[in-house]
Amino acid sequence: MPAPQMAPDTPPPWIVPFAAASAPGCQTLLPGLQLPNLQALLDRLAPQTEDEGTEHSLSPPHERALAQALGLPVRDGQLPWAAADSDAPGTPQAWFSPCHFQIGIDQVTLLPADQIGLDETGSRALLAALAPLCEEDGMSLQFVDSGRWRASGEPLRGLVCASLDRVSGRPVGPWLTESPDNPQGHRLLQRLQSEAQMLFYTLPVNDTREAACLLPVNGFWVHGAGACEAPERLQPAPRCPDSLRQAALRDDWAAWQTAWQALDTGLMAELLRATEAGHPVHLTLCGERHARTWATPGPGQAGSLWQRLRARWRRPDPVGETLALL
Repeated sequence: MPAPQMAPDTPPPWIVPFAAASAPGCQTLLPGLQLPNLQALLDRLAPQTEDEGTEHSLSPPHERALAQALGLPVRDGQLPWAAADSDAPGTPQAWFSPCHFQIGIDQVTLLPADQIGLDETGSRALLAALAPLCEEDGMSLQFVDSGRWRASGEPLRGLVCASLDRVSGRPVGPWLTESPDNPQGHRLLQRLQSEAQMLFYTLPVNDTREAACLLPVNGFWVHGAGACEAPERLQPAPRCPDSLRQAALRDDWAAWQTAWQALDTGLMAELLRATEAGHPVHLTLCGERHARTWATPGPGQAGSLWQRLRARWRRPDPVGETLALL
């Protein structure tokens, strides 16, 4: 469902995914992270809500924050992203994301399409082969991009599934779920995934990939499943810079640090200028466990003068400490 347009004079809220992460490479960088514009911005804003969770939740903090901002019910592992992104939000839908399941000695790791170089031609060939099996099970399949196919059908209602952001580059075992509201649909998808694994190995597209020294596509991950139970017009969509997320999902912490520095000199400097000019700002920083929100102080909130005085005497590097709490 297309997001409604925001009034021109209403500034968009900002949600920053993977502002911090639990990976050791990220934790090592946090104490020395220098983000002066972000620090100055937080000093001018007032803390708002905190969304506390764990790094084991099926829906990561940035997806929970986005769902809340859009007006979707926030239920762990049941955020219907595919339906909300369609013209028929009341129809059960899900994202099927083609991937490579890398089999190790004692675990299976998922590598998503963008990490194994799956292009549109290969993705469409895989979809065309899988679509008839989906139709036999009461689902249609539609190409969206090389890493996402839209599945539609009643078997997708009430499913519980982990976000692709949770499982990308990680062992899949901890993220396998049950769907007590739809056990039949859950079993159907398990069977379909097994059939897809056998089917994909027989396809010329994977022969071509292996000849090019690329990993074969041997399955797909189901996420963003369900239907919008009371489909209504969603709230204006927040803006979500993606550079930190992309670096974090690749486990590239040097690129993540560079992305933060670019955000600080770009977006954070822009938001700081907006606050200095008297414009409202709403910012949510998300880690892998929690999300914290800051906004321009409203009437009756703690005065920004005290915040500026406190900032003048605080010890160095509070930004790293703030991000470490996410």
